[in-house]
Amino acid sequence: MQTLGQKVIYQIYPKSFYDSNNDGIGDLRGIIAKIPYIAKLNIDMIWFNPFFVSPQNDNGYDIADYYQIDPRFGTMADFEELVAKLKEINVGVMLDMVLNHCSTEHEWFKKALAGDKYYQDFFYLRPAKADGSLPNNWSSKFGGPAWEKFGDTNLYYLHLYDKTQADLDWHNENVRKEASKIINFWRSKGVAGFRFDVINVTGKDTVLVDSTDINEEKALYTDTPVVHDYLKELNRTSFGQDEDAITVGEMSSATIPNSIEYSNPAEHELSMVFTFHHLKVDYKDGEKWSDYPFDFMKLKQLFTDWQEKMDQGGGWNALFWNNHDQPWALNRFGDPVNFRVESAQMLASALHLMRGTPYIYQGEELGMMDPSYTDISEYVDVEALNAYQALIEAGKSPAEAFHLVSLKARDNSRVPMHWNADKYAGFSTVTPWLKPTDQAEINVEKELASGQIFTYYQQLIKLRKEMPLISAGHFQTVFKDHPQVFAYRRYLDNQAKELLVINNFYGQETELDLGTYANRACRLVISNYDQDLAKLPARLTLRPYETIAWEI
Repeated sequence: MQTLGQKVIYQIYPKSFYDSNNDGIGDLRGIIAKIPYIAKLNIDMIWFNPFFVSPQNDNGYDIADYYQIDPRFGTMADFEELVAKLKEINVGVMLDMVLNHCSTEHEWFKKALAGDKYYQDFFYLRPAKADGSLPNNWSSKFGGPAWEKFGDTNLYYLHLYDKTQADLDWHNENVRKEASKIINFWRSKGVAGFRFDVINVTGKDTVLVDSTDINEEKALYTDTPVVHDYLKELNRTSFGQDEDAITVGEMSSATIPNSIEYSNPAEHELSMVFTFHHLKVDYKDGEKWSDYPFDFMKLKQLFTDWQEKMDQGGGWNALFWNNHDQPWALNRFGDPVNFRVESAQMLASALHLMRGTPYIYQGEELGMMDPSYTDISEYVDVEALNAYQALIEAGKSPAEAFHLVSLKARDNSRVPMHWNADKYAGFSTVTPWLKPTDQAEINVEKELASGQIFTYYQQLIKLRKEMPLISAGHFQTVFKDHPQVFAYRRYLDNQAKELLVINNFYGQETELDLGTYANRACRLVISNYDQDLAKLPARLTLRPYETIAWEI
């Protein structure tokens, strides 16, 4: 049986993977049709973004029925066939559990609105303050206040996200029982993996006090001690009963000590955590909608802290550059214009050779990059459209506002998968829900025929399965002061050999003094340039975006 460290997980955004019935939206039968492609990568599990019944105000993260497949994606029979066919190629299924909030179209909320006290207790319902103002001054993460009028009552309901996503009150035991019940239903369908959306914002207090600033505000409801209690209970009543369960929590603003507790097997909470600190190093003064070069030294420091301290504490990281909520990493940390292949391979190596479980987002293995959009009308995501309006209101010109949104929009990675060079990228025969661009240059057909990125990912996945140094080794950063190089060693306590991984994060050559590594015998494990050395030199010249891993 494979260890957690040997596994690689692929993420599919169903709406954008493959449209089998030509309605412009990807679907489950489309995924089934592409299983031969998925099999080529040799991944172990697929995390699927939600395809449950939803009004789609937040692309399926506003769930109206946790037990039904949304008809736009297919049927339960399609899902059961998908699980069975993936099992034939030894690929498990991970479903996205959105349990911090539900859609205002969910029967729980509708019953609460109709006056049912039992279901009213499922939500954070609060009266206005004595002066008639909102229950508190919290902001929605999608802009505007986090409170909305609750029907024609004198109450308001809390929504940390869109106003159609009402936060569930996890203090209520009945809410937690419903969460277990949902997970157990999907376990009965053969699902062994669960990803828990924004799960550490369930830890709100019973008294929701005003905040003094945005950072303190997050701390009032994020990563609080009670989240551990909720996860231990959820583990015990559902997925923890499966020996092969793989779970990951999306952890907003999480600390390392909390993340160790979330993911240390002895705590019986989750298998691993998604954390996002490394994807905020190109935020100017913490502001997402900004045009700012990434802070490489900060990125290195974050990787070092999370890798080394999680290792020391027995925690486990989910490793990722891309997902459905992020613009493409290639645009942020690489060079898609001059060194698209080399920087894609370097970013892959830097991540996949670290300690943790790597996630590959659909299209990453092709070197996909941000779409070449020219107008805000080409975006559909509520966050991007709200941000555009807020930037205009803050005094930016339409061109400036569009530029900032185009750098960080979630839709950048949600564009349809590029299967071929056709007008709609082989995704559909009709206009897709989101416009693809650049498919003439970047697509599956071309990549499999003559590309170098897909095969590189195949090598990295194979190495993780074969080399305990990668799947189980400890992590230590080396050459930490170098301004262009992120390098680290992987080692095992009972093994003399170690893995030395060196990554040039820039498009310029650089020199690296190998210090104590000079003259040591080496075996090349993987590189994106020609390498032919029997011994390490005293000084190493690294070419643009060069990545090398040696066993020494």
